[in-house]
Amino acid sequence: MVGDGHRRAGTPLRAAQDEAGVPPGVWKGRGLAALGLTAGDVVTERQAELLLGEGRHPDADRIERELLAQGKNPEQARRATVLGRPIEHNRSPKTDKAKERTPWLAFDLTFRPPPTAHLAWALMDDEHRRVLELCDDIARDKTLAWLEESVAQIRSKAGGKQRARVKDGLIVAVFRHYESRATESRPLLHAHAIVSIRARRPHDGKWGNLSADSLMTHIVAADCLYTLYFMEEVTARLGWAWEPREVTPGRRPVMDIAGIDRRLIGWQSTRRQQIEDALPVLTAKYQEKHGHAPGERASYALACQAADQTRPPKRTELLSLTELRTRWRTSAIRAFGACTVYRLAERARAAAAAVWARVRPAVDTALAAVDVVAVVYVMRGAFARHHLLAEARRHLAYALRGRPHQPGLDERIVQAAVDGHTRPVGRGRRMTADLRALYPSDTEDEAVLRPLTRKRTAPPYERARLAADALAARARAARRAERLGSRPRPHPVAVPTTLRPRPRPLRTGRKAGRLLEQETGVDTVEQTRRTLEAVAAHLQDGIRERALTHGPRPRPAPATAPQPHTQQPGTQHTPGRNPTGGVT
Repeated sequence: MVGDGHRRAGTPLRAAQDEAGVPPGVWKGRGLAALGLTAGDVVTERQAELLLGEGRHPDADRIERELLAQGKNPEQARRATVLGRPIEHNRSPKTDKAKERTPWLAFDLTFRPPPTAHLAWALMDDEHRRVLELCDDIARDKTLAWLEESVAQIRSKAGGKQRARVKDGLIVAVFRHYESRATESRPLLHAHAIVSIRARRPHDGKWGNLSADSLMTHIVAADCLYTLYFMEEVTARLGWAWEPREVTPGRRPVMDIAGIDRRLIGWQSTRRQQIEDALPVLTAKYQEKHGHAPGERASYALACQAADQTRPPKRTELLSLTELRTRWRTSAIRAFGACTVYRLAERARAAAAAVWARVRPAVDTALAAVDVVAVVYVMRGAFARHHLLAEARRHLAYALRGRPHQPGLDERIVQAAVDGHTRPVGRGRRMTADLRALYPSDTEDEAVLRPLTRKRTAPPYERARLAADALAARARAARRAERLGSRPRPHPVAVPTTLRPRPRPLRTGRKAGRLLEQETGVDTVEQTRRTLEAVAAHLQDGIRERALTHGPRPRPAPATAPQPHTQQPGTQHTPGRNPTGGVT
């Protein structure tokens, strides 16, 4: 509640927050109405202690006083303020298992924008700082709304086996922080959303506990949705564009603001450098102990161990946000020069124009479904729907580069992937890629595609991208061949039986062609041929006689301006079309 600063004993919360340079926390979520709170209200120390520390009503003191005045005993008055099961049940001697458990009363969800957004927020002027904070607020609120509408479930019955949607919504306390825990303070705009585990059941309105696994299962999808919303808000309000940056070769790229100097990222990511310096020592110890290099899970565990070992203590110096921004700007200017710092916004706008000239933000649902299934299949083998949803949102962020996406487009991509390219596996809700739908039946194409997914020497994401690109190219080729092969062909046209005074455009309609073919026979065609030959001979005789009698006819003088339908010399006029290309 006071950031990374220390709070002296006896210091009020608001005073400690002012000294630490962090704003007070605010309440969020639709579940606040059941407690008599309003979104945007300041989180007081007593409210946080009661709800997030004891699982009781935030206004339990007033309720308890009123019940005592009505004649209730202290135990009844206290029990009336408890939301759901009291935490004292965990320390009850009647249940051996329960007394060993630690009460779980809240989740800490951390919302953090992409790295270059921290730099723009810290080094640009106050106007850009306020806009980026607003974008962070909007993206965070939209993500929390998705969690409480589509993800959050409440447990009921014995053992919490039955799950149902919450009646009202979530109860969240949001605390914004400004800096990292590095030895030298660095900008790190982030917010801690403390989600209370208490919620009301839909059928009886009683208080119960949220399902932890339902929230934790969708945490990666929520992270991708927050990043997608933040990118869209920044692009809409500041006109900036986004581009991918590969942090670790062969791993997933991150989306950064185009035009931000990459050297500033290294200046800001001091904690990452500390972890990377400590990681080789831990990796060498692992290889010496196990006799082989660590795999993907072991590497992640070693990285977490390196982060814990290199975690510095909390700083004791208290600085306001204005003082922090002045210190950050001075440090960046000293390292990279004033031109690099003061022209950040100008270079971001110029880079955005170059990105929009090069990239066309468009999403093809069918190709996106193929890409999503290929990546998730290579990365995981067997997967669930929430894995596809997270990858679909990553695909939208990369394809749109900050342009807004249609509501529900990510769900449509997932549904297309599930319907067309997956098959169930096992008894649960797991699925895997349907190789018969993804891979072609041609053995040559199969021999090209299958090694991409089995190239064990390459990192998983690199193999996933190779397979996805190959399958997308095959889908485009198949679509192009189908489009070219499905062009309508002209129907056969029969020769008319009578001559017309002037030529008319040939009719190639379906109905007209079918009728003429039924009415025209061999005798009719032969008679028409003889008639045309006789007319041609008669015309030649008339031209020859006129030439002998009157001499050659004088040619008319050229007109001063061409008429709309006058044919130019050297061109061949097609009936029914203008020589310039348009239809007459």
